[in-house]
Amino acid sequence: MISKILDMKKRKEKIVMITCYDFPMAKIFSKSAVDMLLVGDSLGMVKLGYKDTLGVTMDDMIRHTKAVKNGNTNNILLVSDMPYMSYENNPAEALENAKKLVEAGADAVKLEGGKEIIKSVISIIKAKIPVVGHLGLTPQSVNKFGGYKVQCRDEESAKKLAEDALALQDAGVFSIVLECIPEKVAKDVTEKLNIPAIGIGAGKYCDGQVLVSDDMLGMFTDFTPKFVKKYANLAQNVSDAVCQYSREVKNGEFPQEGNTYK
Repeated sequence: MISKILDMKKRKEKIVMITCYDFPMAKIFSKSAVDMLLVGDSLGMVKLGYKDTLGVTMDDMIRHTKAVKNGNTNNILLVSDMPYMSYENNPAEALENAKKLVEAGADAVKLEGGKEIIKSVISIIKAKIPVVGHLGLTPQSVNKFGGYKVQCRDEESAKKLAEDALALQDAGVFSIVLECIPEKVAKDVTEKLNIPAIGIGAGKYCDGQVLVSDDMLGMFTDFTPKFVKKYANLAQNVSDAVCQYSREVKNGEFPQEGNTYK
């Protein structure tokens, strides 16, 4: 599966990644035209109601990875985020946590950061666990950034991002997510890499794109980032369906004969 993703870059075929957090959506997505499923720690906000991703635990990631694995009937490449403080300070601990996600069903793990986490990346890859990098706006560093802001707006930070991307590539990651950076910066980095760059709010020149499923399906309505295109409005559809159900129960229209055992 990893080789397929690498070959897609060589063929200049765009890669489609989407976040997934549970069994029923995994069944739907795995039968759709996507190349990678991401059990993102964004579940903290869109599924658990947290203000950010920092409260997501290893137990959360393991539970949701298992659920997605069970629904991934077509064996789409499954990547799971390593949550905050599960890999940053101790390469041995990082490896143990990565193993837990693989045991839960992940084919690969994703870590946020560049040169500062290289030792953990190398430790995981040496154990033959594939790794995806993540640069630009790294949500686990939201407090350091002072919020969810576009990164790499100056030459110095753009240069650092490129250096981090090449360092991750040299360490052995097979793909890198680039989040919330100017399109030109993402284009330059993508062209420097031999591995795929997957963009989210990074413009059209990346080798592929990833979106949070609850954003693009219109299920999470608290806020919508500029880079999101809504392909459906499921929140309204669900609300309409539940309101109709409520009316029919109160009016005695449901259940009808076809819904009743004799």
